Amino acid sequence: MINGPILVTERLILRPPSQEDFPAFVKFSSDPDTTQFIGGVMNEAQAWRSWSTIAGAWHLRGFSMFSLISRDNGEWIGRIGPWEPVGWPGKEIGWGVAPKYAGKGYAFEASKACMDYAFDLLGWEDVIHTIAPDNIASIKLAERLGSTNLGPTALPAPFDEERVDKYGQTRAQWRSRS
Repeated sequence: MINGPILVTERLILRPPSQEDFPAFVKFSSDPDTTQFIGGVMNEAQAWRSWSTIAGAWHLRGFSMFSLISRDNGEWIGRIGPWEPVGWPGKEIGWGVAPKYAGKGYAFEASKACMDYAFDLLGWEDVIHTIAPDNIASIKLAERLGSTNLGPTALPAPFDEERVDKYGQTRAQWRSRS
């Protein structure tokens, strides 16, 4: 059962996560390179709790990360979208793409759809991306989206030891690029 909106781009379907996506999420969560900047490797039980948090936020907040699905083959590509847990430093559009799909423009394509969704449907006035200073790929993506580095920020526990910068932009800045 899908409980939430479905966004469609040229190559992608963005929809709330479902149970069928979980095996791909476990594989994604167990990859050290993929998870280096998003909390680290998780075993299956930890991945379940993370997956349940993402899915549960749809019910509690009315938004959360989408499952990113390839329109070509139906494969789960990653998780991406609006994110604002309690104590978070702002309303975030975050992303994570499976290694097989990294570097092919999927995160950019999906992020643009998520930015429009956040500003147009959720009514957000601004969007952030929390990014580790060493995460060059995510910094490039944030900058390609038009976000700028707003300086260091703090995340709530259990991520409070992570060093991250806050990238972001306002709705007006996003609209001026369209």
